[in-house]
This record gives sequence, structure tokens and C-alpha cells, in this order.
Amino acid sequence: MSETNITMAELEAIVAGNTAGINESWHLVAGILVFMMQAGFALLEVGSVQSTNAQNILFKNILDACISAICFWLLGYGFAYGQDAGGFIGTSYFALADPSFTATASPDTDGLNFHTFFFQWCFAATAATIVSGSVAERCALSAYLAYSAIITTFVYPIVVHWGWGEGFMSAFASEGSRYMFNGEKSNNFVDFAGSGIVHMVGGFSGLMGAIFLGPRKGRFLDDGTVVDKPGHNTVLATIGVLILWVGWYGFNAGSTLCMAGGCSKLASKVAMTTTLAPAAACLAATLYTYYTTKVWDLTVAGNAILAGLVSITASCAVVEPIGAFFIGIIGAVVYLLAKKMLLKLQVDDPLDAVPVHGFCGFWGCLSVGIFGTDENAAFAGYKGSSAGYPVFASAEQFGVQVVGALAICSWTVLTSGLLFYGLKRLNLLRVSDEVEAAGLDLSEHGGTAYNMTKQILTQSIELPNEHCDVANNIAGDDGRQEGKISAEKVDLDDVAVDAEERKTSSEKVNPKDVKVVETA
Repeated sequence: MSETNITMAELEAIVAGNTAGINESWHLVAGILVFMMQAGFALLEVGSVQSTNAQNILFKNILDACISAICFWLLGYGFAYGQDAGGFIGTSYFALADPSFTATASPDTDGLNFHTFFFQWCFAATAATIVSGSVAERCALSAYLAYSAIITTFVYPIVVHWGWGEGFMSAFASEGSRYMFNGEKSNNFVDFAGSGIVHMVGGFSGLMGAIFLGPRKGRFLDDGTVVDKPGHNTVLATIGVLILWVGWYGFNAGSTLCMAGGCSKLASKVAMTTTLAPAAACLAATLYTYYTTKVWDLTVAGNAILAGLVSITASCAVVEPIGAFFIGIIGAVVYLLAKKMLLKLQVDDPLDAVPVHGFCGFWGCLSVGIFGTDENAAFAGYKGSSAGYPVFASAEQFGVQVVGALAICSWTVLTSGLLFYGLKRLNLLRVSDEVEAAGLDLSEHGGTAYNMTKQILTQSIELPNEHCDVANNIAGDDGRQEGKISAEKVDLDDVAVDAEERKTSSEKVNPKDVKVVETA
């Protein structure tokens, strides 16, 4: 039996290669889960709008993914993770034109970083998709696509650079001298998976879009009364919420960016907190809504789950399970209060994306400084806490979180506000009243998503002789000969059936209960 001699350097190289493979595999799997959230958003949004706008909202979701892929590849990734310029913006990696993205890079350790781009692109697409819910049912498609390109090219990547790249508040910047407070004793801004960096950007961009668009026609009466406009399919919306919850495990647990070593333990803990917060939020909001309205509201339950998920996303790695529980409950309160406030201000958000992603995202950033602990932050690898400094215990972390959240909010409101204002001044933002009333599917997509009005009846309706003249005009010669309308020849677009006194018998339609009129 032969022996193979191996040097320590060769063994270390093998271990490093295997570790990199494990970490990158986890990165890819988590990214795929995050991208699956696009399907969740699509189902949630299509179920939450009128059936006459179903194609439009789905089309926007599809193009969000496609536009963000090209824009983030060309410029967005470079602005986010490129070489730092003044703590504000990245200046390299454009179109991934860098040795680390070429075949000559080391495949075993830090080269061929395509997995990093893929994972971060999935986050960028999420930020863009959030906006579509706030501007649904009245935003012109061309305006929305322009916004999707700008958010994934510039608005979102700048915030990523600040918080996750080499920016002024990043907890992961390689330049150790750049800290917001207290020098190297600080952790800087802690947003583990993006309550602020992703969800606040999408949520408050949606707020600007909703403000400049104005409410849907008939949403608010002159006296301020809110007219309910429920979506057409709560089944689709609920399935969408559940798919989003599944994808969120990739969103949060995948943000460990590794699986080897202690990373698997951290990912497992993150999955735990990502379970408790939405569960607590759902129960809290559902019970409160039932107490006040005596209705078990499925829409509130679904949105509360999302509110809990957004709320825990920043702190999921630095809090105990009991902290996640209370973060979820408070997230439900934030969601309900923010929703009520927007309606009072007559800001129309068809999917409650602003309360869920914007306001709960802000709360999620603050919750880090309230419920986070130095022990958990050290376990997650944050520098100040890892070095033994009492960053959380001294309340410094809460101050950092306030400044960071306000910076993200200000940047997003300013940039997206300017964008939507410009589109409105150019008369490109909103569709006409006629198009809105008919639904965007007809005007922009050539037809409705559901062809229910084209269904053909499968049975003949017998008519008394006095109705045959009308019937003959519709059914033709065969109907005249038999004194009845053959339903196989009648389109529901041409016939309106009005049963004044419906009978319970399913065996036969009483002719006296049926009127046939020809419509234009």
C-alpha cells in the first residue's frame, strides 16, 4: 500500500479550496432562494390588484428582474462594491471588468467571484420590485421601467456601498480608520440582511411614487372617506406571502455569506429569529384586527408576516430569540399605525408596501440598538463587539442605527422624489383616466389576463315563442327552427341574462325567469 506524502502548504491549499467551495455553494443556493422571492412578489401583487391590471403588474415584475440584471452588471455592482471614493461611491468593477472575474483568477479561494455578483443582484431586484406595489394600477409602464433602471443602477447601489461596501458607515469596510462614532471601538451600522439597505430603499421610493402619482380614482371621497379597493384574488396573494417567507431564509440566513466553520451555526440562529418575528407579528396584527373589526382579515395576516420579516432582517444575527419575538410584535404595530397614517394623509398604496417595507424597515434598523447584544454581535463577527468593547451596552449602537437609518431615508426620498417629480412634470408618470378606468391590461398589453367573458355556455336555454324574435337575431336560422337559442352559438359578450327570480332546481331553467337582450 503506497503512501502519499503531502506538505502542510498543500494541505492548507486543499482545505482552503474545499472551504471556498462550501461557502460559494451556500451563496448560490441562498441567492436562488432570494430570486424565488420574485415569484412571491408576483403572486402577492397580482392577487392584490384588480383583475384588469393583472398582466400589467406581472409584466413589471418580470422586467424588474431583467432590467436590474443588466443595470446592476453594467454599473450598479461597481457603484456598490467598487474601489471607494470618499466613503460615498464605488469606482470599479463596472461590467465586472476586473481580474477577480476572469478565468485567470484563482478558482480555489478569492477568485472568480461571480457568486457574489449573483447574490447581490438578487437583492437589487428585490429593492426594485417593492416599488411596483405602491404605484400599481395607475403608473405608466414606461415611467415604471425608467425608475426600475435608475434604482438598480444608482439609488440602491449607493446605499449598499455605504452600509455593506467600503462606505462611511459600513461594518465591513477594510479601512479601519473610518467609523461613525468612537473609532475602532465601534461596530458601525449593523444591518445584517437589509431592513434599511434593501427594504427602506424600496419602501420609501414607493412612498415618493405614490405621492407624486396621487391616489387611484375613487379611492378617497371629498370628505376623506376611504373607499376600499380589495384585490381580486386573495388565494394568489396568500401563496405569494408564503413563497416570500421561504425565500426570506435565503435572504437572511444566506447573508452569513459562508457555511464552513461557525457560519453554519450563525445561519441556523438567523433562521430561528427569521421564524419567530413574522409568526409573532402575524398573531399580534390578526388578533388586534379581529378585536377591533370582528373580522379574521387574511390580508392583514399576510402583510403582518411580511412586516415581521422586514423588521427582523437587520437584527436577525445579533438578537436573542426573545428579542426577535418582541421585534415582530412591534413590527406589527408599526405596520398598522403606518397604514392608518397613510390613509389619513390620502396616500394610496395598494399593497401597503410603504408601511411594510419602508416604516418596518426603519423600525428594523432601530431595533438592532434596542434588542441587540454585544455577545451576539461578536458571534456574528462585528468588529467592535468582537474586540470586547461594550458597543451595545453603552447605547452607542443605537445612536449609530438612528444616524444610518436617517441617512438611508434621506437619500432615498431625495433621489426617488426627484425622479418621480421629473416624470410627472414631463407628463410621463400616470396613465389617463380612461385607461385607468378600463384597466392597464387592455391599453398596454392588448387584452385581459383572464378571458372569462369569452366562455361558451354548454347548455341550451329554452325560450317561449314570444322571445324568439330576439333570439333569432342572435342565434340565426337554427334557433328560429327550434324555438330556442343554442348556447354553442352565443357569446357572453352578445347576451346578458338577467334572472329576476332564480330557482334552486339545477335540472332546467324556467323560461319565465330568463330575459335575453342584445348588447351593443
